[in-house]
Amino acid sequence: MNALRPLIVVAGLVALWQFIVWATGAPPYMLPPPDQVAAAWMERRAVILEHALFTATEIVLGLLTGALLGCLSALALAYFRPARRWLLPVLVISQAVPVFALAPLLVLWLGYGMASKVAMATLIIYFPVAAAFHDGLRRTDPGWLDLSRTMDTSRWSMLRHVRVPAALPALASGLRVATAVAPIGAVVGEWVGSSAGLGYLMLHANARMQVDLMFAALLTLAVLAMTLYFAVDAALRRALPWQPDSPPSDD
Repeated sequence: MNALRPLIVVAGLVALWQFIVWATGAPPYMLPPPDQVAAAWMERRAVILEHALFTATEIVLGLLTGALLGCLSALALAYFRPARRWLLPVLVISQAVPVFALAPLLVLWLGYGMASKVAMATLIIYFPVAAAFHDGLRRTDPGWLDLSRTMDTSRWSMLRHVRVPAALPALASGLRVATAVAPIGAVVGEWVGSSAGLGYLMLHANARMQVDLMFAALLTLAVLAMTLYFAVDAALRRALPWQPDSPPSDD
């Protein structure tokens, strides 16, 4: 039954989509029916998949870069006390300035290629990872820290063997959030200026009133984002077997 549940959900959403088309009488140039979108996907699947590969590469590179920078920043904040006075304002500024407003500048500085889109995804991913990991490092069980000090553990050993393992569940939560929002940066960057990617394809399909192709690209992006999220979630569950999910409450 667990294997069939996603198929049932997808079938229900498609049926709801078709019902809305029937009930509202929306013309195809506003809301194409599912069969028309499926036909457009089959007809242009080579082009869609080519652009999807480009977008997926941007998302993965941005996720890796943002996660690495976020982890390093959190470790610096936890290990080096003077770094808090310098890095904390950077974390706040990274969220105070809308990332979307920086997209034109990143395209201007880094060009229309992949670099500007990876930079956009990195900026969006950086804060959730850094904030979650830093919060986990700060909330290590005081009893474990007292025991480590009693055993005359060095600061580096305490960080490596006590604080980091204790903060891994918080880091996992930050990575899940980052994975969910990673496609936003890549696609917004493609909308501002690019020559490839699903965002670029949707923008041009919309300009040519090819709404069925735009929907096909949008659904491909949704499938790509969901696949990436569930892959990261499965990897994190395997990496943290001591952190099982709590059973749902019966209340």
